[in-house]
Amino acid sequence: MRLLFLTDTHIRGTTPKNRMDNLPETLENKFKEIGKFVENYNIDFVLHGGDLFDRPDISVSIVGNFAPILNNIKVPIYIVCGNHDIYGHNPDTINRTMLGLLNSLNVVRIINKGDLIYLNKNGIKVQLTGQPYTYNIDSELNRSSYIIDRPSEDVDYSIHMVHGMLLNKPFIKGIPYTLIDDIKDTKADITLSGHYHTGFGIINTNGKYFINPGSLIRVTNSLLEIDRIPKVVLIELGKTINIELIELKTAKEGKEVLNRQEIENHIFKSERLFEFKRSIDSSVNFEKLEINEILMEVSNAEGVSQEVKEEALKRIALSQMKDLGDEL
Repeated sequence: MRLLFLTDTHIRGTTPKNRMDNLPETLENKFKEIGKFVENYNIDFVLHGGDLFDRPDISVSIVGNFAPILNNIKVPIYIVCGNHDIYGHNPDTINRTMLGLLNSLNVVRIINKGDLIYLNKNGIKVQLTGQPYTYNIDSELNRSSYIIDRPSEDVDYSIHMVHGMLLNKPFIKGIPYTLIDDIKDTKADITLSGHYHTGFGIINTNGKYFINPGSLIRVTNSLLEIDRIPKVVLIELGKTINIELIELKTAKEGKEVLNRQEIENHIFKSERLFEFKRSIDSSVNFEKLEINEILMEVSNAEGVSQEVKEEALKRIALSQMKDLGDEL
């Protein structure tokens, strides 16, 4: 049995300012490549990790462009709902969305929480389950969303597909996430995840596979995204499990499609702020807490540029005017 896994396609009708190409056209080409991939590799089932669309109410014209392309993929497409596919992070709203429409037309097949789907091919039987995105999926209390406790006894393999912030290492403080180490006791042979666009590839932990190839498109111009080439995952199930990451041929190098100007402007601004803070820190004693006194210290300090001193004096004046009741 051969399966193809992809995730976070974010179909949309506009091109973000971070990209220099025509994004809808690029997406169409990528889906057409996937259709050819299905034919050339004799894929039996396609699995999608969520966020098929960039918003739940995407325009009818865009859906009209992509539905025939998806329909031309002549094998079943199974998908879990991503946060961009539904309203208010609530999977119960799916019937009011464009993804729900494609499901009702049998273009794709949504896997809801609690569904048990069995895939059969060439004597191999697979249990396929899924977990859609919910606002609290990465709470410690919801680790069970990622875990399969007891697969059916008559299956050869168990695959669980989740749209959540599953990671291989700690992330930014303040953003909820779930580590692979937190769910390594799952009985699923393969756990497929989306949501985290950069992805972490293929990780084998004690014979269990955890996979996120990353988003099929790059909508941000971070350095990681510029260096990344979008990939799909080929999963071959027989007596053993064989998994391979394959780069899309239609995906150009990041520097050809991602505009670095915004990130370079951000870096320049950050450097200027750092230099400003360093010059102030080296020239002024900030033991005083009253803002006007701090600004006065800045305006009188040595080693601070005239421009900064003038800005400090200007802010003192504005503060004093506000104290007199002037509205600016």
